[in-house]
Amino acid sequence: MRTWFNGQLLKTPDAPVISPLDHGVVVGDGVFETVQISGNQPFALTRHLDRLVRSAEGLGIGTPDVGAIREGIAATMDGEDIDFGRIRVTVTSGPGPLGSPRGDAGLTYVVISEPCSRPPAVSSIATVPWPRNERGAVSGLKTTSYAENALMVEHALARGASEAVMANTQGQLCEGTGSNIFYVVGERLITPTLAAGPLAGVTRALVLQWCADEIDVVEQDAPIEVLQTADEVILVGTTRNVQAISKVDDRELPAPGPITQRAQAIWAREAARGIDP
Repeated sequence: MRTWFNGQLLKTPDAPVISPLDHGVVVGDGVFETVQISGNQPFALTRHLDRLVRSAEGLGIGTPDVGAIREGIAATMDGEDIDFGRIRVTVTSGPGPLGSPRGDAGLTYVVISEPCSRPPAVSSIATVPWPRNERGAVSGLKTTSYAENALMVEHALARGASEAVMANTQGQLCEGTGSNIFYVVGERLITPTLAAGPLAGVTRALVLQWCADEIDVVEQDAPIEVLQTADEVILVGTTRNVQAISKVDDRELPAPGPITQRAQAIWAREAARGIDP
């Protein structure tokens, strides 16, 4: 693991450099991206950095210096040998007063790169009783305010699942805490619309784009109960890629099913064509 902070590569990855008054610490006022490392290179980096900028501007903290972030990523990966891993890019509104109003000291930048284990090909999910507010002030933004997600995923882990999946305030299927969800009905591959409140996932967008010519794939909203009757269920995300789901709560499903296998094959083929699609 290597860490870059505000333009400097740290001698130790956990060096105490961030101010206790940083609003990323005080009120969770920041945005972030997690980028997959594949064969020593960041995958789909441009898409992730574009979303980071959209999130920061949507949160009102300003426009991050993408050039500096790219330099930070290069610095943390220089000389490293990471076949599979992740990069965490965090940008906060910087030091400020105690309380919600922001300061004017400038943005804080943190980049961390590390190897990690590949997720299993098949996993399980648990639905949670708490909704995602699709009309909230930060809906659709990838912010560092993740306490709600942390509670949800711990709920799922306690039930033997790897991810928590939630509805929105209207009871429609929304997303996982760190993933987007697809499901299969007949021959159709379906994912919730962005209007339902999920994050506009990079992997989600690529699956929709790459599968469009070979699978009947649509964005469509439905009650979360659809997971109890769907023929197949899939999670997609930065390190998960296209992951088959074998269990939803107490319901077992065949995994990977035939549509899932087709989507996985398409993903593998297209991802191999270039590192920054």
